[in-house]
Amino acid sequence: MDYQTILYDLGGGIGVITLNRPDKMNALTSQMRAEIADAMQRATREARVVVITGAGRAFCTGQDLGDSNSAAAADFERVLRDEYEPMIRAIVEAKVPVIAAVNGPAAGAGANLALACDVVIAAESAYFLQAFAKIGLLPDAGGTHTLPRRVGMARAMGAALFADRVSAAQAVDWGLIWEAFPDAAFEAGWRGRAEHLAAGPTVAYGAIKEAMQASLGNSFDEQLSLEARLQGRCGGTRDFKEGVLAFLEKRPASFEGR
Repeated sequence: MDYQTILYDLGGGIGVITLNRPDKMNALTSQMRAEIADAMQRATREARVVVITGAGRAFCTGQDLGDSNSAAAADFERVLRDEYEPMIRAIVEAKVPVIAAVNGPAAGAGANLALACDVVIAAESAYFLQAFAKIGLLPDAGGTHTLPRRVGMARAMGAALFADRVSAAQAVDWGLIWEAFPDAAFEAGWRGRAEHLAAGPTVAYGAIKEAMQASLGNSFDEQLSLEARLQGRCGGTRDFKEGVLAFLEKRPASFEGR
């Protein structure tokens, strides 16, 4: 696919997807959603970690209400099923870690795109906004699933009903995101985190994702069984052997991702 609304860069095992409509604060269009989904599939094949970030002063301000291909109210259900769902699933189901590097405002579906990622890192000037109620809608793009599981029902309901801004610092305090960096250190911060994951045990990271996601619906016994199965898979990797050897030799491990 020839990307027109995003940028894709691969280097050092890191696939960086940059939402690239800075004049529109990276608001989502039909084309953009398709390109993000495609780039996620590509990055999952090529990279050991994926980063999603925004160009300009915003991360993503949600649906572009001027997009003629997806703005009709009667079309909302189709758009969510056919366009948003593949994009969000591509992020959630990726076999490698996905970082949202939130460089500025993340509003509406843009906030929930970020929350679909495994780790959210924000600039201190960024904020998160469940803006849907302001225009008579409910959170979508997976927001009604991710919000209560990240911050609990009380905060999720308040964020959705009042549609108040949640600052990056408050988001860290709530457990909504992992960490926030001062703006001047933001890019170095998320790149450092991405480099750490790119050098790590890829199979184990995939197993961590699978187990954590399954735990939300599994019984305790089901989760114990899943842990045993996934640990058996990890125990057969070269990375496990290298990790143990490096520990015994008191040196950093050199993981191959297999």
